[in-house]
Amino acid sequence: MREEVYTFLKSNKEIKKFVRTQPQWYRHLLRRPTETDKLQLAAMQYYKKTIPDKVEQFSQSINMATMMMQMFRMMREKD
Repeated sequence: MREEVYTFLKSNKEIKKFVRTQPQWYRHLLRRPTETDKLQLAAMQYYKKTIPDKVEQFSQSINMATMMMQMFRMMREKD
């Protein structure tokens, strides 16, 4: 493996962990060492850190909060 790719993996623990769980990336980086940006994107998608994933997580949190508010209102109305 090229020194710059090795240094890149060593400097970012999350991507290093991703490459260990997805070993096909070792071969991919050996053949195309300049594609570290694709590796970063794949890792972000794997760990759900892309903008659409964050928006979805946020909307789920909002839905959960509104559901809890409705439950509290229903409990108040019963009393």
